[in-house]
Amino acid sequence: MQDTYSSAQLQEYGRRLAARVCDAHFSTQPVGATLDGPAVLRLTPVRQLNLFVVQQLLTQWTQEMARLRSPYFDFEDATVRQALTQLMNLLSRRIRLTRATYEPLLAQAATDTLRAVLEPAAIFADKLFPADQTSATPAQLRDALRYVDVNKPLFQSFVDSLPADVPQEREYLLNRFRLHTEAHYKELQPAEQVMHELSVLLPVYAADLREPAAQPADKPSVQMPAAAPHPEPVRPVEAAAPAVAAPEPAPTVSATVQQPAAAVPAQPEPAAPAPVVQPLEAVAEAPVVEPTPAVAAPAAPAPVRAAEVFTPERNPLAETVSPGGTLHEKLASSNGKTGSLYEKLAPAPAATLAEIQPKVESLRNAISINQRFSFINELFNGENMEYHAAIEHLDALPDAESARRYVQQDLSQRYQWVRKDEHVNKLLRLIDRKFA
Repeated sequence: MQDTYSSAQLQEYGRRLAARVCDAHFSTQPVGATLDGPAVLRLTPVRQLNLFVVQQLLTQWTQEMARLRSPYFDFEDATVRQALTQLMNLLSRRIRLTRATYEPLLAQAATDTLRAVLEPAAIFADKLFPADQTSATPAQLRDALRYVDVNKPLFQSFVDSLPADVPQEREYLLNRFRLHTEAHYKELQPAEQVMHELSVLLPVYAADLREPAAQPADKPSVQMPAAAPHPEPVRPVEAAAPAVAAPEPAPTVSATVQQPAAAVPAQPEPAAPAPVVQPLEAVAEAPVVEPTPAVAAPAAPAPVRAAEVFTPERNPLAETVSPGGTLHEKLASSNGKTGSLYEKLAPAPAATLAEIQPKVESLRNAISINQRFSFINELFNGENMEYHAAIEHLDALPDAESARRYVQQDLSQRYQWVRKDEHVNKLLRLIDRKFA
């Protein structure tokens, strides 16, 4: 992560994503519902989020086990340590997370997922090499690498380059990993790819995560005095505008404008004659254009002249006796259509479904309860949270083309929509109504 990215913005995004995921999941569950280990690993479609949640649980377990020290019992005994490992494996299958305990873990996991793609060195120091360790072996780093999915090839190639079974100091490993990242920058996973996966749950853009640019404090103070004199010349212009626009004839306008211009040097009131003359010149040009439409108003007699010319040529006998004409001419006069006979007889095209049905502002509000359950069961394998995430993503897209592409390519491949044309077409029709 470069210095342009804000740690506060990353944490804020993590909190909002965790709140949305928990709202979507726990709102459909009974009061007091909990998550077990398998549910944590598949709750979100982003694998890295789920892995970082599990790693935080492991870290919490390690810290609690480290507090098991007693002057009466030997917790360092090999048999005791083996029993504690078995207890840990047993507890990992008995995970019970409520919303209050799961939501902060997910928020931190979302923040770390963004940091993993924006700042791999920080994730290496936090996730693979915790601060309480002074040294680590390649085997220990590989064990921690099980919980990393973003940029995993980069981390894997670095661990493979270390001497086997040789512990290395923390500072040495951190500096060497930075050099390794600079040398293998082409192996870095694109940030847009990870943000696209997270946007399924909550839209995120790189511009929203950057630190706001600081503006110099002296810049406004320099510009404000320069802008202050401009409003003052406007007052004479506004006062002169009614006087110029009042006379209707064009010669009177030019005379009224030129007279104050000549009288300006003789008047002692203005403090600075030059700034006053300049706005008056601008006024002298503007009224010349504006009165022109007012002078052209006498064009009203034009209809009188046209009527006078047209009246003598009218023939009452010709008006009463009209030729029968051909079928082509009758159709042209009755239908007002031009072109071939087929085009005149052809019926008007039927309105499309998007024109008949009213436009909707939000897919989420337009989908009825029955239709929502149908979509969840038929298209999203009964996963309520994944349905809500997909609909919210569709509502956030800018146009119908991108929404259709997201349905026909991303969602169709992810959920293997085979023989689901009826339900998919219903969803596409709703999309057409939203972007109509």
